[in-house]
Amino acid sequence: MAEKKDKYRVKLDGYKNEETKLKSSFPDEVMIIPIMNSPIFPGMIAPIILTENRFTPELDEHLSKYGYVALNLIKGQKTEESVKIVVASDNGSDLYDGDIDEDDFEDDDDDYEEAINVDVGGTDIKDKDIFRVGMLCKVAKKIKLPDGSVNVLVHGIKRYRANKIYKNKDLMMAKVEVYDDILEEDDELDAYTRSVINQVKKLSEINPYFNEEMKLAMLNTPSPGSLADLVAFALSLDIAEGQDFLETLVVKKRFAKLLVYLKREQDVADIQKKISDEVNDTVNKYQREYFLREQLKVIRNELGMDEDDKTRDIKRITQAIEEANMPEEVLKTVKEELNRLESIPDSSPEYNVARTYLNWMTDLPWNKSTEDIVDIKKAKEILENDHYGLEKPKERILELLAVRKLRPSYDGTILCLVGPPGVGKTSLGKSIASALGRKFYRFSLGGMRDEAEIKGHRRTYIGAMPGKIMQALKRVEVNNPVIMLDEIDKLGSSFQGDPASALLEVLDPEQNKTFIDNYIDVSFDLSKVLFIATGNYIGNIPEPLLDRMELIELSGYTLEEKIAIATKWVIPKQLEKHGLKRRDISFSVPTLKRLISDYAREPGVRAMEQYIAKLCRKAALLKVSSKGKAAKFAPNPDDLEKLIGGKVFQSEKAEAPLAPGVAIGLAWTSFGGDILFIETIPLKGKGFKLTGQLGDVMNESATLAYSYVKKLLQADLKKDQEEDFLGSHEVHLHLPAGATPKDGPSAGITMAIALYSLATNRKIKAGLAMTGELSLTGKVMPVGGIKEKVLAAKRAGIKEIILPQANQKDLKEVPERHRKGVKFYPVTHFHEVLKIALTKSK
Repeated sequence: MAEKKDKYRVKLDGYKNEETKLKSSFPDEVMIIPIMNSPIFPGMIAPIILTENRFTPELDEHLSKYGYVALNLIKGQKTEESVKIVVASDNGSDLYDGDIDEDDFEDDDDDYEEAINVDVGGTDIKDKDIFRVGMLCKVAKKIKLPDGSVNVLVHGIKRYRANKIYKNKDLMMAKVEVYDDILEEDDELDAYTRSVINQVKKLSEINPYFNEEMKLAMLNTPSPGSLADLVAFALSLDIAEGQDFLETLVVKKRFAKLLVYLKREQDVADIQKKISDEVNDTVNKYQREYFLREQLKVIRNELGMDEDDKTRDIKRITQAIEEANMPEEVLKTVKEELNRLESIPDSSPEYNVARTYLNWMTDLPWNKSTEDIVDIKKAKEILENDHYGLEKPKERILELLAVRKLRPSYDGTILCLVGPPGVGKTSLGKSIASALGRKFYRFSLGGMRDEAEIKGHRRTYIGAMPGKIMQALKRVEVNNPVIMLDEIDKLGSSFQGDPASALLEVLDPEQNKTFIDNYIDVSFDLSKVLFIATGNYIGNIPEPLLDRMELIELSGYTLEEKIAIATKWVIPKQLEKHGLKRRDISFSVPTLKRLISDYAREPGVRAMEQYIAKLCRKAALLKVSSKGKAAKFAPNPDDLEKLIGGKVFQSEKAEAPLAPGVAIGLAWTSFGGDILFIETIPLKGKGFKLTGQLGDVMNESATLAYSYVKKLLQADLKKDQEEDFLGSHEVHLHLPAGATPKDGPSAGITMAIALYSLATNRKIKAGLAMTGELSLTGKVMPVGGIKEKVLAAKRAGIKEIILPQANQKDLKEVPERHRKGVKFYPVTHFHEVLKIALTKSK
């Protein structure tokens, strides 16, 4: 240990003697220029750019006078302290370790004057903001730049330490102490040198800094220390590592640190090379496949073998273009796309996009159509065989066919079938296509929120395709099919667009001649297509769309019509579906009536079909269980509750006699018509109370009826009425079935007559029902759903019906057999209602 200490003392003594000699050739004080990023090392040349306002006359005078400048790194973020190797002696003294470190020198109080602020590059730099160890540089050249700044070219000479920093004429000055490298030439140093050179050779294959010039400079370095500094400079060390390397005087230690940096650089380079090789392998694979395909193409051509895939595609598409008989404008666009396809490599993703587009263009029926077969007699037979009732829709369809027979080029009619679910809207559209001899295609608009579903996506998007209209034409392969737009009243809208607005162009006869799908991007004539839209509720169809279509309303089926439909269509269909024969099951008319009135009262026939299917399954189970020996399955009306469950609907009956204040109204529901009892009672107090889950319109109608009757009674009070009944009593008006929402104005006269009956204590005729809107002046105004209301009244045993005079024409829609036995009273004013409805005696 003592020998090692002596060795360091000898080196230190020699170093101090040499230091004394060096001081005679370098100035004792020098100006400091703080620098950032990384230090420079002895032997390196670097430019320092000083802006015009920083290159002061004092600075220029100093550079010209002394020719030296010191470069010290600015302390940036917190850096690790330089590594200290201190060997303790037996007597407790410290030996110099070969690194310049502030702890190796005694700090006198006068070494640090008051903090000096020097503005460098717009930043105030204090003496404690810079490292004390830096590089003493000789100014090689000063170059004035066009923008007024000065490029000072400096040459690194020696490592130095600023012992004392002070301010002189706004310049940061320092007392300098210059150091040389500590060099021990032995085998270990030689091994370090060779290791560094070998590492640099490996890095030269990847790192651009280690080029041939760098290798040449390494060979010409004057000393091992200069070699280490040169390599470190090329590595671009960060501030902490660069400063630590600069403070290391012992060359062996410098080489040891350098090998660590080179190893880390080699590891990073290996990872970069691995990534680069993987990328190159992928690229080379595609290039190899491309070249092989091209070579295979040449070989096949030379041998006269089959064409490659691209050639076959182009040949097929060219032939399809010739056969498609496209319009001239479309043909021009397609040929341009075909020419582009020929120039695209088949390995390119763009090739598939262009090929798919051309396939769509050639698959569309530009001039393919079916010839209409307009035979009115046959069309009538088809409609009668497929549908029962629906006289008005059938008549309108036959009118359309008749016009087409007279003028085959007649186009532009767009039908809209509106009615409750299950009344045959979709099947009616199929019958129209069958009667015309056209192809039929249906798609649902329910819940559609993206206008691209109608008009297609632009080809710039991945997975783009045409809209539903173009897809339908491609599938039917003709340009004049019957296309049904189902559930048009259930269109949605979102941030992606409004499909209803996109349909405006499709359903407008003046615009759809030049319909442009975003994907196809050329006009297509849709005027030959017969569009049929369907919906359940007119109020949900956008007004602009409704304006472009001819509305055909389909009302619900009557009880007799449902029985006929069940007998003619539903039962045979379900027997075949369940593998039954006529001898296995039978349905009597009373059973069907009970089934329809108690379980399947909705306007359509879907629920009825479901219950008939349920009974067929019962029959199938009975047949299989008894191995064909069971009697015929023939349920009677009383068996239905046991077979298919309790009643779904409870039928209201016109009970007689009615108490004063109770009246019977007629209502339209989604399940058809129904009778509606309106009840009133008097209470102590004043006011008017409504219950029964009434909608806004019905609430207003009730309030209006109360006001009108109150005014009417006040007028009668002057004549023979004993008291103002409504003025002196609170009246409670209620509509039973409170869980069922009710709305509409058609119960206006019914509520008014109930209030008048209560106030005058006169009963309303038994077996009388009424419907009609009441105005504030007593006029009876028209309402809707007359057919359904009359059928409900007939079913409930009503014998007399009061209805608005304006609705008398609607009675023609009610079959004669249902009008028979019912007396109708068309009225125009409430006074007529009073005369008809009230009994003469109280």
